[in-house]
Amino acid sequence: MKRLLGPILLAVLILGVGAAIFISVRQQITLRQVVPVRGLIGSEKEPFFKDPRVIDVLRKHGFEVQVEKAGSRTIATDYDLQEYDFAFPAGVPAAEKIRQNYAGSKSYDVFFTPMAIASWEDIAQILVANGVAQDQGDYYTLDMHGYLDWVSEGKRWSDLQHNADYPVNKSVLIVSTDVRKSNSAAMYLALASYIANGDNVVQNNAEIQTVQPLVESLFLKQGYTEYSSEAPFEDYLVMGAGKAPLVMIYEAQFISQAAQGGGLSDQMALMYPEPTIYSKHIFVSLGANGERLGELLLNDPELQRLAVEYGFRNSDQAYFKEFTRSHQVNVPDTLVDVIEPPSYEILERMIQEIEQKYQ
Repeated sequence: MKRLLGPILLAVLILGVGAAIFISVRQQITLRQVVPVRGLIGSEKEPFFKDPRVIDVLRKHGFEVQVEKAGSRTIATDYDLQEYDFAFPAGVPAAEKIRQNYAGSKSYDVFFTPMAIASWEDIAQILVANGVAQDQGDYYTLDMHGYLDWVSEGKRWSDLQHNADYPVNKSVLIVSTDVRKSNSAAMYLALASYIANGDNVVQNNAEIQTVQPLVESLFLKQGYTEYSSEAPFEDYLVMGAGKAPLVMIYEAQFISQAAQGGGLSDQMALMYPEPTIYSKHIFVSLGANGERLGELLLNDPELQRLAVEYGFRNSDQAYFKEFTRSHQVNVPDTLVDVIEPPSYEILERMIQEIEQKYQ
């Protein structure tokens, strides 16, 4: 038995060392095969790309993704994207501009999120009592026609009935990001311009001049605004209704906060503009490595599920429903009253008109 035991132990030792060497060599080969890929992204996607699970999946497929964040309009207009492998702004107009500027680029509709409004139960009930919002049970809808009428009239919170919970003299105004830099503000502009144009997408200079006085007041009245969608949402979470009773956000931010960011107060309320608009997050490849990464983000089931966990909607509708309900975030499965944004050129002209007023 002793004579047999020695060779057996030696064989086991040799097999163990061989296996360790094999695994180590395989790991080293895998590491050498990992390709660094650099891209510019909208800030709302940074938490997704920093998730260790996302990083692991990307490395498994041979990518080490390095991201820098910037406002979506800034990505499209202010950067030399030849230094990057991809751009991943929010919104069709910004992606459209990048595609126009870079021959050979390809786009991938990776995920999307509707625009929404972060508010508070007390505020929402004031709006319901004054006829511009409706309580849908788990969320609210805001009649954008009625809201924009209030903006035109210069309506203040103190003018409203049943306003005991918010009797302030501030203008009734949705807080947004800087329309000169950020996609979420550009989507707000697209939505407001549609309504101001008689429920039609703005298509020419004459229509721009018609809607401009109203839409520019939405931004100029705010005073200082942030360039990134994360900043006003952080203020909402920390400072309460006193700072901003209505904040234009991506629905994904609200869902992500519930699931990843420590939860939501039962006094926080999610409101959908009616009509609303989708912000599509379109990945634009700027080279071969970018193309491979775009295909992966679009088609890999694991990455698509992880995107849902950051609040984004995509083709995996079943998992989106399962995930949101498991985190007690009751959102509509589908939205019916959704408009399209104007072309990049029209949206850019409207933004430039507003930009001139800041100077």
